[in-house]
Amino acid sequence: MSVKIRLARAGSKKRPYYHIVVAAATSPRDGKFIDIIGAFNPMLAKDAPERVKLDGAKAAEWMKKGAQPTDRVLRFLDKAGVAKRDARNNPNKAKPGKKRMEREKIAADAAAKVAAAEAAAAEAAKAAAAAPAETPAA
Repeated sequence: MSVKIRLARAGSKKRPYYHIVVAAATSPRDGKFIDIIGAFNPMLAKDAPERVKLDGAKAAEWMKKGAQPTDRVLRFLDKAGVAKRDARNNPNKAKPGKKRMEREKIAADAAAKVAAAEAAAAEAAKAAAAAPAETPAA
């Protein structure tokens, strides 16, 4: 039986409150659990000390027994110094999608055409301004 350390939702509608529980991986999110090891209140400020209450000793004990924390719980455990969470880095996630890249390419091409047309018009204006000065007056 696979055991997870995860969040179980409590609280009322639009007022979330989570218990940090140890539960079988097959049990429902808010269903049967083995042990409660903490609580998480996302309604509090991020720097509030009461936002995450965690029994680090219980968490470490369950992890020694093979319980796997979810990513969110692993963040809490890392902050508490119980477990180490490797920082994730996905540089491709911030890149724009294929359609946006196509739109940007089309816009850049259009801007280049406009700039080329303006440069040609400026050259023509210079040539027209210089042409009458070179011709002898009649």
